[in-house]
Amino acid sequence: MIRRKAKGEQQRARMEAEAEACFQRAPEVARRQEAKSLELRAATRLSRLWYAQGRHEDARQLLADIYGWFSEGFATPDLQEARLLLDQLARTRGIMGESLLR
Repeated sequence: MIRRKAKGEQQRARMEAEAEACFQRAPEVARRQEAKSLELRAATRLSRLWYAQGRHEDARQLLADIYGWFSEGFATPDLQEARLLLDQLARTRGIMGESLLR
């Protein structure tokens, strides 16, 4: 039973690593194609994965850099989703900062 659980964990970790690699390539491809909206979507997905992994600052920095490029279209679903995630990351950052001060 323990071996089966360990094997399942290994498979999950491998699948997560493969997903992360795909998510990392997607913004690069969109950037080369000068497709900012696709780059934003890809960065949002990668940032969500990093958030789940506890890589909050990496997620915030990636998404903030791309989000900051936009000067209009803030009512679109993609930009709204990115803004919500950035807000969530900012709250997490604030909570983590407070816990370090205690």
